[in-house]
Amino acid sequence: MRARLFWNLGLTYVALILAAFLVINFYSSRAVRREYIQSSYNQLGGLLSLVRARPPHFEDASELQSWAQWVTQSGVSVTVIGKDGRVSANSAPDTEPPGTDAQPEIQQAFSSGEGESTRRSASLKRDFVYRAVRYDPPDGGPVVIRMALPLVQLDASLADLRRRLLAASLVILLIGAAALFVFFQSFAERVERLRQYALRLAQGDFRPLPAEESKDELAEVTKALNQTAAWMDRTIHSLSGERNRSSAILRSMVEGVAVIDADEKLVFSNHAFSEILSLDFARSEGRPMIEVLRHSELLGLIRRALRGEEGIQSDIAMGIVQQRSFSVTAAPVKPLEGAPDLPGKVDSANTLTMGNPSGAVVVLHDVTELRRLERVRQDFVANVSHEFKTPLTAIQGFAETLLSGAIDDPQNNRRFLGIIREHAARLARLTDDLLRLARIEAGKLEVQLLPVNVLDLVAGCAETASLRASQKRIAIEVDLPHELPAMRGDAGLLRDVLQNLIDNAIQYTPSGGQIRVSAAAQEHEIVITVADTGIGIPLADQERIFERFYRVDAARSREAGGTGLGLSIAKHIVEVHGGRLWVQSEIGAGSHFSFSIPRTS
Repeated sequence: MRARLFWNLGLTYVALILAAFLVINFYSSRAVRREYIQSSYNQLGGLLSLVRARPPHFEDASELQSWAQWVTQSGVSVTVIGKDGRVSANSAPDTEPPGTDAQPEIQQAFSSGEGESTRRSASLKRDFVYRAVRYDPPDGGPVVIRMALPLVQLDASLADLRRRLLAASLVILLIGAAALFVFFQSFAERVERLRQYALRLAQGDFRPLPAEESKDELAEVTKALNQTAAWMDRTIHSLSGERNRSSAILRSMVEGVAVIDADEKLVFSNHAFSEILSLDFARSEGRPMIEVLRHSELLGLIRRALRGEEGIQSDIAMGIVQQRSFSVTAAPVKPLEGAPDLPGKVDSANTLTMGNPSGAVVVLHDVTELRRLERVRQDFVANVSHEFKTPLTAIQGFAETLLSGAIDDPQNNRRFLGIIREHAARLARLTDDLLRLARIEAGKLEVQLLPVNVLDLVAGCAETASLRASQKRIAIEVDLPHELPAMRGDAGLLRDVLQNLIDNAIQYTPSGGQIRVSAAAQEHEIVITVADTGIGIPLADQERIFERFYRVDAARSREAGGTGLGLSIAKHIVEVHGGRLWVQSEIGAGSHFSFSIPRTS
């Protein structure tokens, strides 16, 4: 850069100086020559005036020749030409021989009285200044007296002038080159400093340059670059902050977010998206989405967005063993208007339309729990309707039977009334359980957290269930360690939970089976387990048995008078105490229901 700038400036400077000196040489030479010739004309004119005042005797050839020699002493040559072109006298025989046809000044003198010219002598190969006048002697025809002055001195003067101009030009050129070198060194250093500064800006180093003392254009450029760097620094810091905040927001979102470019390559995905699709983002970034995503329906939605479709929203299911539902929203990323890399296209109506989207944004929202709750709500409505319909139908049927005349039948009327009372009691129990469940879910359940003795709790529940267990010939075994710490809870509510689990175990355990109630102390909680040797629960039903009205064996549950809300209420009570309720079961091998309650401090 330095050499190129030096030669550009140096050669331009030298060319300008040379052009200036050539012009000066040309015009000064012409001016000097013009002035010298004019001075020569004036000198010859003065001599001719003197000659005309004291003319010689033109008839006497010897006197005329002596007169010519006398005139030559003034430094000029003189020639006298007659009308016929004959030379009467010539002070310089070696000069160009005159002739009326060849010499313009002679022709002008014969025609107008005076003539002059400056030309090169063909015979002598030198330039001369000629001036001639016509003289009419009193006795004889007209003659022309011509004087010539050689320009040898003029040529010498011009050569000397050119030498002086050349010497001056060389001196000025050397001085200018030295000044140019000094100026260029400073100029090049400043330009190099600006270049290095521009490179620093490109690499993200926005430290300003020191202010320059000079006030020229480069100083203004330095000031402008410093202002630009400060603005870029603020802008980049602002954009970096916005990007970091956006990235932090996207990465902390529970919704899966991904960005796909126009070439169908994955350019960004947050942790939730990678976790949902089991992706390794470090290996997936930049790869085609067809290699990363293994879900055809999701790929179809993304491609629709890349084609520019708006408002794309759909639900998809993922997983085989445990399916999860996701709400997918895909939207195209429109290119910036006027972007050079995404030119518009002209349609058949010659109207400019925007090009294809530059990418697409995909959002996956996990709606598995929402769909489950919707399904639970639908099942709840259907189950409540069914649970109420059965006893109401029985009550209505037997009431109509009694009204139709069966009330007078002493053998059946009391039996019918007993059935009506039994179904009415079932409705009352169902209503109480619904109200209790609603109160628990609304957070209005009154809980008194006090130390509860586990041995007393288990013993009381086992004694309550012993009569019913003995009727089915089921043995209840209590296995509690000594010095079991107390747990913190509401004794009445915890009794309801444990009693419900023991009753369910009795209900679903065949005659001759066994029920074992045990407890164990862990670091922060007490775990109580009710194990039976009953029919067991299928794996697919184990997650749903804690839902309202869900029954594995609906017929047996209704025969036993169950409402289908016991486990749901029990789970809510345990969760209110800060514990958890779970089941482990195998078909034909029985079930283990366990719940944990925090220990007292």
